Formats: sequence, C-alpha cells, structure tokens
Amino acid sequence: METDRRGLLGGAVAGAALLAPGAATAQGGDMDKIRRAVTAGHDEAIARLRQWIALPSIAAENRDMDKGAAMMAQMARDAGFQQATIVPTDGAPGVFATMDNGAAKTLGLYFMYDVKQFEPAEWTSPPLEGRIVDKPGLGKVLVGRGAVNQKGPESAMLAALHAFKRAGVKPPVNLVLVAEGEEEIGSPNFKQIVERPEVLAALKKCSGVIIPAMWQDPTTGDFTINLGAKGIVELELIASADNWDRGPTRDIHSSQKAIIDAPAWRLVKALDTLVSEDGNTPTIDGWFDKVRPLTAREKALIAESARVRDSADALRQAGVKKWIGEESWQATLERLAAMPTVNIEGLVAGYTGPGGKTILPARATAKLDFRLVPNQTYADCVAKVRAHLDKRGFKDIAIKVGGGYDPTETAEDSALIKAERATCERAGVKTTVYPRLAGSWPGYIFTGAPVSLPAGQFGLGHGNGAHAPDEYLLIESNNPKVMGYDAATAVFADFLYQVAATS
Repeated sequence: METDRRGLLGGAVAGAALLAPGAATAQGGDMDKIRRAVTAGHDEAIARLRQWIALPSIAAENRDMDKGAAMMAQMARDAGFQQATIVPTDGAPGVFATMDNGAAKTLGLYFMYDVKQFEPAEWTSPPLEGRIVDKPGLGKVLVGRGAVNQKGPESAMLAALHAFKRAGVKPPVNLVLVAEGEEEIGSPNFKQIVERPEVLAALKKCSGVIIPAMWQDPTTGDFTINLGAKGIVELELIASADNWDRGPTRDIHSSQKAIIDAPAWRLVKALDTLVSEDGNTPTIDGWFDKVRPLTAREKALIAESARVRDSADALRQAGVKKWIGEESWQATLERLAAMPTVNIEGLVAGYTGPGGKTILPARATAKLDFRLVPNQTYADCVAKVRAHLDKRGFKDIAIKVGGGYDPTETAEDSALIKAERATCERAGVKTTVYPRLAGSWPGYIFTGAPVSLPAGQFGLGHGNGAHAPDEYLLIESNNPKVMGYDAATAVFADFLYQVAATS
C-alpha cells in the first residue's frame, strides 16, 4: 500500500498509554495479560521484523518473490494461523491463511509482503538492516525498506497475535489472511487469489477487512479514519521508431537532429496534452465524465479535518512551501480527496550520466500514475488515455500498462468503522473522519462484488518515508501523544475485541 499512499493524511492518533483506564476489565483482565505479553515479546517481535526487512521481495525487479511468500506463510503459522498456504498466480504467489478461534465473528486481514525498490547510496542506514537509530523529536526508530510500508504495521499485528498465544488467551475473533507480493506494481494478479473458491468462501464470513497501518500524526498524535481510498493506474508511455515512421532506430549523433525527428520530443508533446498548462488538472478527454462530486457529508467531514488539523504543520511534514493554487486549507483538503491526478513518476531518454554525450536517443519512456476517484474505474481510464492520444495523432505512442485498481469506499456507519472509532476512543485517541485516502490500496477487491465487505486501514503508532530513502518506524516514542511499537501492538489486540463487540 502506498501512503500519500500513505502520507499527507495518513492519519493521526493519541496517547502513549496502551489503553484507557479501566478498558482491560471489559475482557475480564485479559488485556492486562496481553499487555504484559507484548512487553515480554518485544525483542522477539523486533527481531522478526528485522528478519523480514532483510528479505526485500521486490515485485518490480522479480526479486525473492518465492522466498517472500514462503516467509509470509511461515510467519502466519508462527502467529497461530492453523493453515497457511501459498497461492500461485500469473505473477508473484500470494498467501491464504485462516485462524479458527471458535468465535462468533471473523475479521479479514490484507497483507502485502512486497516493497518498493531502493538505492542504498541514498540511505543513511543500510535499507535491509533494520538498524535502530535515534530520530530527534521522535525517539528510537527502525530504519529499513518496508519499515512503515507495510511490514512494520503488519509485524505489529502479528506481534499482537503472538501476545495472545504467550498470554494463553484466545483471540476474540476468527481471522482470514490474504497476502500478495505485487501491491507495489498495482496488484495485477491479486484478484486471482481472492476469487479462488476457498478464499472467497472464507472472506464472505468476515465482517470486514483491514490492512494494518501506523499513521499517528508525529506531533499531535491524532488519527484520521479514512472511509475509502483513491484508485490507481500505473503505466508507461513509450516513444520510439518501433511504432513511428520517424526517428532513429538506434541512438545517433545529436547533429542529425536538424534532419531527423526525436522520440524524446515526441513523448514530451504527447505528455503535454494530458494536463492543463500548470500541470495540475487532467485534460484527458472524458476524464471527469464519471467523477462523482463530493457529497454534503463528505464536505462536512473535510471541514472538520480542516478545523482540527494545521496547514503549516502538514506543509512541514510534506517538505513543501505551498499547496497548489494557495487556496484555503479546507479547499486544499477537498482537492486532495476529490481531484483525480496525472503524475509523472519518471522520465527516461538517452544519456543521463556525467557531462554530455551529444546523442539523439532512439527511445523515450515516461512512467505515469493516475489516481482515480469515485466513480472512475481502472479499465475505463486506461481506455480513455489511449483514445485521447489517438485522437491527437499520437497513435504511435505505445502504452504499457503495469497494474492498478478502482477506488474503494466504506460506509461511515459500518461495523468496521465503528470498531476503529471505539478502539481509538478507548485509547484516549482524538480522531477525525476523512472521505478517502489520497493514496491507494487494492481495497476495491474487498468492497466490490463478489466479496462486498467494508474495508480500510487501521493502526496506531507512527512511521514515515514510504517509497523514500530512510523509511522508518517508531519503536520507542519520546512524545507521550504518539505510540511506540509495543503500545501500537496492544491496540491491535484491543481492536480485535472491538470488532467482536461491534454490530
């Protein structure tokens, strides 16, 4: 899952206390046992997370995918799942696991075991080491690829299940785990896992599905509950002589530009048609035809978020000076929730090393992602990009689709959202509700037919740097408003009780 897939409004929460006073008595003292078990298992949990981070499983590079699935399945078994099987797909394998606790309710868990690529030279700590370092203003953090996206939060959920075992307490819900290894390339084969008869049958018994997260605001400790997430399309646009009767078939001397067309410029011109002059509004034909405007309730939720959150603090956390258009904070948050986007992830053409090489490159590629809002769909948007380019004479620009999925929505009054709010309230957590995450995860697989369940992200604690160098997870917090790893782990345990109790 990405943050921002998981960044700007990734969430916020509170209190360093594991639970509010008196909360443990709701389970006859079981939470006291679980808290002690979490503390006793701390070193083991951190070692398990570090071992997981040491195995990167990068789908974009087809790196260690079988090993990643095997480790995921074994960790599930170790945490108490009675069965965990590796599920083959047309791409990387997935994992399906179940835990029958004889409970009345069942919760679905979505895990991803893959991570984004990394350049070790850009990191201050080795990205696969999971080194624990001091981070000024926060406390001790674990640095590594996958620390917050998504292995750290998932490891805390597993640590909570280990704590149940250590405490001799049976979890209050049954669990169904579905995990994939291709989320970071748009989950192109995840549907194959979910639609297997045995997996679908198990999911249909669930009251909801969550992906574990750790999204407390690092300053206030506040937490935002998202009622959905934007969808995404990831693709490449490629300009070359392969489909064009112009341009070189191989890199040639740049002096030939006087008489030979350049694929790089061809690509630039095609890209320029996709957005407005300032680059901030999609101009693809029909792009907004199916976009559903914000509802009155969604606008009210955003207004409340604007009231309790600080624009200057959000700017600082994002590392920028101004928002697009320099509009009001509320208008900015409305744009974040409602605006579909066209983003260039990367541009590659010719020589980019030291000095110049004076070539006319034969090929130019742009990697793009498109964030989608209700009621846009992945398939329709891919078709619209192709039709838009064709209409403007760019039939030669090749489109290589990587992956993606539709937006997702969950009702505010669903039992899953009620359980999230109840858990935060019991932990003394200040929460707001926001219409949708600006980032993406394949939740539509769960909220759409045939599964048709409420689904979302949940978890306290804090981490940051998803997809970036020095990605980290907070282990020991210096801020009493922000939970460290153990406190966040105990909250996952309490969340299971709230799922069991909420209708």
